[in-house]
Amino acid sequence: MLSPQRRIETLGALRRGAVPSAGLDVLAVGLESFEGAIDGELDQVAGGHGVFKAVRGEYGAGKTFFVRWLEERALERGFATTEVQISETETPLHRLETVYRRAMERLRIAGSQTGALQDIVDRWFFTLERDILSSEEVEAEDDAALEAAIGRLMERRLAAISRHTPQFAATLRAYHEAQAAGEVAQGQALMAWLSGQPNVAAQIKRRAGLKGDIDHFGALSYLQGLLTVQRDCGLKGMVLVLDEVETLQRVRADVREKSLNALRQLIDEVDSGRFPGLYVVITGTPAFFDGPQGAQRLAPLAQRLHTDFSADPRWDNPRAVQIRLTGMDRARLVEVGRRIRDLYAEGSPAQARILARCGDARVEALADAISGRFGAQVHIAPRLFLKKLVSDILDRIEQFDDFDPALHYTLTLQAREMTAEERIASRIEGVDDLPLDLSADDPS
Repeated sequence: MLSPQRRIETLGALRRGAVPSAGLDVLAVGLESFEGAIDGELDQVAGGHGVFKAVRGEYGAGKTFFVRWLEERALERGFATTEVQISETETPLHRLETVYRRAMERLRIAGSQTGALQDIVDRWFFTLERDILSSEEVEAEDDAALEAAIGRLMERRLAAISRHTPQFAATLRAYHEAQAAGEVAQGQALMAWLSGQPNVAAQIKRRAGLKGDIDHFGALSYLQGLLTVQRDCGLKGMVLVLDEVETLQRVRADVREKSLNALRQLIDEVDSGRFPGLYVVITGTPAFFDGPQGAQRLAPLAQRLHTDFSADPRWDNPRAVQIRLTGMDRARLVEVGRRIRDLYAEGSPAQARILARCGDARVEALADAISGRFGAQVHIAPRLFLKKLVSDILDRIEQFDDFDPALHYTLTLQAREMTAEERIASRIEGVDDLPLDLSADDPS
């Protein structure tokens, strides 16, 4: 059962038509076949290996939900997670420095929201201090000796990274000195630089011995350094999600080639063992993986991602490098609706009224009406179905004693509340009202 806060956050996200950031187990219908493989791969990553996974599915198949569900499982196991939405303008895949910056902005650990880089670094320095004090190398009261010992231990832990990216260790050293001296602004500026943010003041960088900004070639090295820091402070690893890679199909040919090659390079680096403790997940449509403007344009990438999906989906291998999501069917959609109805009712003072006036037959009628508006394409329906269920029906039953959806509710679907894909599926041009008959007796 979700905590009251998680319940509020989950229902609030659905009310906005968004994928919740937490509490996803209650919505995870149809993902049972993936649980064992995903948990096994997270165990591999926690053991010091790297894993690459590709998730394919049409619009509405649940790709974003799947990766959020995976991230939540990882957070519960002690991982850090981050998610980057690939965009041809804001986050192009061929500019790894931009991908790195976005990843650091959305970095999460359990108990935090986003931007957890500084929390991780502070935890790491606390771990170094604890290790030194437990070894009785110096006295706890000798501040100067303790700081010197922390510096030496830091250099040893980062020795392999420093050979290739000396500025990573230099930044951490300067940050630790700033924190010890109480220079909060200096420390925050150094964390901003380490997270890839541009426009850090030149005098701050000079004082720390830093030059320029993190570039395309340095981004992977800084990611490697961060994985070392995370492992040393007790985190099991990091899940890095690159969402909507199908946008690569829409960019100029030269940019597309660079982006596909960057993806191929990342796969090879993960496989080579350069990133122990990293779980990379990409999501894309079948057109990206199989079409002429996607992965097939770069033969080495296509070979690395190839998975045979010619057999019945029942026999899909969840351990394969590429997995497919088949999306919602009617039974799954109705089951999700029931779960949300029950979740809403469990924390509501109007529980009995909600269960009486929004029984299973009501949920089924709403699911059928919305999916029918999309030409029986059930996989298109979940977002609007759950939004309407929460905001139009459950909220009203809870707030108004005399509201009965069988008497007072008519479903309306409007173009301005739909995504582009939903408008295409519904063939809607403007405002369109769809009557929904909820007057039938509810056997539940």
